[in-house]
Amino acid sequence: MVPMEERDFFNEATEQRAHTLTCPHCGKAEEYPVSWLVRRKKPQLPRNADERDRARFAKAQNYMVRKDDMAACKNIRCRKRFDIAGLQSVVFLD
Repeated sequence: MVPMEERDFFNEATEQRAHTLTCPHCGKAEEYPVSWLVRRKKPQLPRNADERDRARFAKAQNYMVRKDDMAACKNIRCRKRFDIAGLQSVVFLD
């Protein structure tokens, strides 16, 4: 039997969250919307799970994965794109 994929254990949704980021070119800090893929654990394990899948499901927890890697500076004089380096790419939720 083929083991279940991790996606079978979670409900996925895309969310926008505001984060304060600083442009490395001009040094101005602003609030930027950042897209996240939020994975929340399903309330029940799917029916076709075996013992290995049950153990993986018990250890699974809610988390977010950052989708955006770049942001454009909001400063009118700058407007350069910069890498979102100061923000974690994976965040575990409670």
